[in-house]
Amino acid sequence: MNIRFLAYIFLFSGFIYLNYAQDDIQIGNPYGSLSTRYNGGLYDYSDPNKVNIKVQIWGYVRFPGYYVVPSGSSVNELISFAGGPNEDANLDDIRVSKIKPGENTIMYRYNFNDLMWSDNLNTKISYIPIEAGDIVLVPGEPRYFGRENFQFFFSIFSSLATLAILVLNLIK
Repeated sequence: MNIRFLAYIFLFSGFIYLNYAQDDIQIGNPYGSLSTRYNGGLYDYSDPNKVNIKVQIWGYVRFPGYYVVPSGSSVNELISFAGGPNEDANLDDIRVSKIKPGENTIMYRYNFNDLMWSDNLNTKISYIPIEAGDIVLVPGEPRYFGRENFQFFFSIFSSLATLAILVLNLIK
C-alpha cells in the first residue's frame, strides 16, 4: 500500500515537471489558481479560460523571473505583473527580445516614458505584443545618494574630533 502511494506521488510530481518543461504555451491553468508564485522566480498569472504563454522579465523590476501570462498581454502588463520598475530602472530603453527557433533573434526597444510622461495626447506610442518565449529586459544603473555614505563619513569625522580633543587635553 505504501509503495503504491509513493508511486502515485512520484508520477504526479513527474507530470507537473513535464507540464512546465514542454514548451512556452499552455491552455488554461493546470493548478486552478488565478495568480500563484512559486519558489525560484516562477510566477503564474495564467487565465484558466485562455491560452497562456510563458515569458521572462529581467532587470530592474521588483520581481524578475519567469511568468505564465494570458496570450495577448502587453509589455506594460508584464511590468505590472513583475511589481513595477525599480527607482533605478531606465524606462526609455526597455528591450524586448523575440527568440524564434530556426530564425534570428529580433530585439525591439520600447520607451515606457513616452506613455508615462508624454504631454501630447496625440503621440503615437509603439505597441509591442508579447509572444511565447519572449524575454523583456528592463535596464538600469544604481544611482548614487549621499545618504548611503553618511555613516562612513560621520565615523571618520567623529574619530578625528575625538583625536583632536585628546590632543588638546594632553597639551593642557
